[in-house]
Amino acid sequence: MSSSLSVRLNTAGLFGVSAILLYAFVHQIVLHDLPCPLCLLQRGCFIAVGVGLALNLRFGSRPAHYALMILASLAGAAIAGRQILLHIVPGTGTYGEALWGLHLYTLAFIAFSVMIAGTAVMLFLERPTGSDAGQAGASRKPAPTSRAALAAVVLLAVLTLSNVVGTFLECGVGMCADDPVIYDLLGR
Repeated sequence: MSSSLSVRLNTAGLFGVSAILLYAFVHQIVLHDLPCPLCLLQRGCFIAVGVGLALNLRFGSRPAHYALMILASLAGAAIAGRQILLHIVPGTGTYGEALWGLHLYTLAFIAFSVMIAGTAVMLFLERPTGSDAGQAGASRKPAPTSRAALAAVVLLAVLTLSNVVGTFLECGVGMCADDPVIYDLLGR
């Protein structure tokens, strides 16, 4: 795969991850639907996938970056799967509002599954180039950073910081409530 195609795909992936985080954060702020601890863990996994994509954009595609993305996606899928199983039992109800008839944790499970498959395909298509071609763990030199790639990285950084602040306001320095209804540090 060419370096420019790799940059475009990693940039698109980073915008996709950022869109998921942005939707979750706007949902939290506008609808006053505080995320549960499992939701917060899923957001952390989305951020870790985004970090892997950002590392690919900054330092070039490397197997370690893809490994980070796959491991974060596996963890996120396991957490989302756990949440699905918690709410699949009759009489337990659900957590949060539905989107397209599915709850956010179900959509997160689908997104993480797609990320695992997409990352595996990207890893499969990557080919070492230049003097690194014969070395184990070879990497592709980064292509010149486009404005779109830079914007995607900045957006992820802003969303990460926003989520960290929101989580701190919700949970404080202690454990998060199982079914949060107020921001602990704001008292509302």
